[in-house]
Amino acid sequence: MTINPELQHKIIDGKIISGTLIEQVSQSVLALNKKGVKPTLAVILIGNDPASQVYVRNKKILCEKVGIESVEYKFDESLAESDLLSLIDVLNNDTNINGILVQFPIPSHISKQKTINRISPNKDVDGLHPINAGKLMNNIECLTPCTPQGSMIMIKSVAKDISGMNAVVLGRSNLVGKPMCQLLINSNCTVTQVHSKTRDIKSFTSNAHILVAAIGIPNFIKSDWVKKDAIIIDVGINRVKKDRNETSKTKLVGDVDFEDVIDKVSSITPVPGGVGLMTVACLMNNTLQATKAQHGF
Repeated sequence: MTINPELQHKIIDGKIISGTLIEQVSQSVLALNKKGVKPTLAVILIGNDPASQVYVRNKKILCEKVGIESVEYKFDESLAESDLLSLIDVLNNDTNINGILVQFPIPSHISKQKTINRISPNKDVDGLHPINAGKLMNNIECLTPCTPQGSMIMIKSVAKDISGMNAVVLGRSNLVGKPMCQLLINSNCTVTQVHSKTRDIKSFTSNAHILVAAIGIPNFIKSDWVKKDAIIIDVGINRVKKDRNETSKTKLVGDVDFEDVIDKVSSITPVPGGVGLMTVACLMNNTLQATKAQHGF
């Protein structure tokens, strides 16, 4: 992605912001180490999904960087649901394990919701357990889903006070859309959630001071869909062909047509180099927070 130097000030740089958070986590982990505590994250990977393997590898690298111990459990797709749930029970009861992450997607014969429900809420570093979701709704401190958490940090890096702003979230997943709305509400925004069944999406997005796109459709949001000087958080990660005539070369793009909207908006996250980096950094932060809570710090 080539960015006009005159527009560089509009970029919400995930590398810089995640780097700051990672450094903070690293320092906190060192402080815990001096008290004899070693934060440890258990990661469960089922099957051979290439994207999942890349994500798990990146998480392991970052764990090493910040000083968090990473323990991996890898299984083929034939793993029985009962065996997965039994493993989670063991990890829940292991005082040396502070965070548990099951890498999704998982095979269709295993219930995603049963899996999420089985993880102890205080080790639920994905922030998906119904108890954590309920706490978030009631604005009670809890483990928060990593992508919305990272998105809020990026929003507040360019707008310290977002109280009263109109915010629109495209997407209604439990992982991003719903918790993103709740975090914005907790920050006193007026929030609208739109999705595939919404009529006239443009009428909502064009009035948003803050627009969070998490729908998985490449370059869906165009310039005439956004409000002048809006803050744009692009959660989408879509792989598309670099050229219509090319069959093998691809590139990553977001849900927002970056080049079409950048002149109009005040701030925008790039893809790649934006929210994705924050997601992994916030996983490290959640593991740290879970560890501190379990040890009464």
